[in-house]
Amino acid sequence: MQIALNSNHCLYRCPTHRLLQLQPFLLPCSTAFRFPTLRPLHCRSMVLSPPSVQVRDSIDLTPKETQIFQKLLQVVRHFSLRTQLRVAGGWVRDKLLGKECYDIDIALDDMLGREFCEKVNDYLSCTGEEKQGIGVIQCNPDQSKHLETARMRLFDEWIDFVNLRSEDYSENSRIPTMRFGTAEEDAYRRDLTINSLFYNINTSSVEDFTGRGIEDLKSGKIATPLPPKDTFLDDPLRVLRAIRFGARFGFILDEELKLAAGCDDVRAAIADKISRERIGHEIDLMISGNEPVKAMTYICDLLLFPIVFSLPPDVKPAISEECDRLCIDYIDAGWNLIQLIGSSTFNDEQRRLYLYASLFLPFRKTLYKGGKARKIPVVNHIIRNALKLRASDADMVVSIHCAVEKFISLIPFIESSESIQISEAEWGIEILDLPVTSKLRILTGLLLREIKGFWRVALMASTLLYPDDINHTQDISKNNFQLDKRRKVFEMVENAIVRLGLEEVWELKPLVNGKDIMNVLQLKSGGPLVRDWQQKQIQWQLAHPSGTAEECLDWMRQKRAKRE
Repeated sequence: MQIALNSNHCLYRCPTHRLLQLQPFLLPCSTAFRFPTLRPLHCRSMVLSPPSVQVRDSIDLTPKETQIFQKLLQVVRHFSLRTQLRVAGGWVRDKLLGKECYDIDIALDDMLGREFCEKVNDYLSCTGEEKQGIGVIQCNPDQSKHLETARMRLFDEWIDFVNLRSEDYSENSRIPTMRFGTAEEDAYRRDLTINSLFYNINTSSVEDFTGRGIEDLKSGKIATPLPPKDTFLDDPLRVLRAIRFGARFGFILDEELKLAAGCDDVRAAIADKISRERIGHEIDLMISGNEPVKAMTYICDLLLFPIVFSLPPDVKPAISEECDRLCIDYIDAGWNLIQLIGSSTFNDEQRRLYLYASLFLPFRKTLYKGGKARKIPVVNHIIRNALKLRASDADMVVSIHCAVEKFISLIPFIESSESIQISEAEWGIEILDLPVTSKLRILTGLLLREIKGFWRVALMASTLLYPDDINHTQDISKNNFQLDKRRKVFEMVENAIVRLGLEEVWELKPLVNGKDIMNVLQLKSGGPLVRDWQQKQIQWQLAHPSGTAEECLDWMRQKRAKRE
């Protein structure tokens, strides 16, 4: 079915951002993470005046897209092929929304992608042009890649080629049986109506075989081509994709889709049929996207939080049934704070891990028993095992949480410049007996050396907990005022660190090497004692930023003499 588009506007609906609920995570705890019934949608899902976006009348091709499509049509005509060339999915959607898209997927109705790529190379040879390499991406069901895709480069752009297909699912697997299909069958087997559109290169027209793709694009709706429960039971990953696209474009989730996504059968299918790697990939795209709070709110509203962020058994302290809401409150506050301070404060990776750290702040002191009865942070389990993200991601988020606790103990010290008690056991170090001003520089410097370039991330996360006198029942304007207070705390501590000359203190090199320390201590070999003095030396250097190596050695000799 070919259709003409009009210039109606599509309406966005986006959740409001209810601000701060920032009390420390000390709630009455139950022994389980249970969600017995579907709860009313979170207040962030309330609808205000929805913005609108214009759906274009037609697709305007860039010069490069025109070159690519003309070349492909020349191949079809040269070999007298009956092949219909269609651009599928996201490229069509984005072009209709007036967005640039460089991800061109060509769907073929009568041959495999590899076969058509070979035809393209044959044509290039005939016209005296350089042949292009063909990459074949084999099907990989575990990575949601159900059909072979061929890839080649044309006019410096990578183009994917795949045949139209139909899918049949068995009851206990999300991996379908594939077969060649018609364009209509291919459209209906797609995840969402807004992703089911085609641009027919042969006829230069948009095709909407479900009859709903354009309509849902205009109305800003996330819906499935087939009944949503059947669609989700066939491939539960589509639930997370629906959430991601809904958040990304600010579209509303269809009511029938929400009921299906939150039902017990679909939630069980998500837990049983989707690999943790695929869940983690979708979550990571949401966190890295333009509306991470909205995406996490949808996950919470649809009762998917304990399934997506699966926890190990027997965690201590036990998890509150409402902790998913508290997690959303923290990432919401964290997101608003970074917007207030300025998103340029962090690079993309820092922003990403900051949002994970904010989301999981309620779990920062929650532990479980790992191998050999070791106590391991639950956040480590969530990131490594539930989401299957990098081990370095888990390590950094745990490090941020540890730094948060230390920043909270330092902030009053920095605010008042008065002596306060610091728990050496909490910091895990023996703090040298030095004046208050030196102790501040030592503790701050040691903390920054631990967290390195992520110290601003940890500092901002700590301001979500400090000060802790927020009354979250107040209205929006009050909460905005208190969010501004947190911004001032961040800027005050940041400026103090810069004044102390510590913003890159992890680059500080020891003045004295291990051999010289051994000579001072009259040791014949290295070991724990030398390492202990190396740590003391760093403290001395932090307390004496202009000190020399000889002065440091004199200090070591004096300390050794006193101990003897």
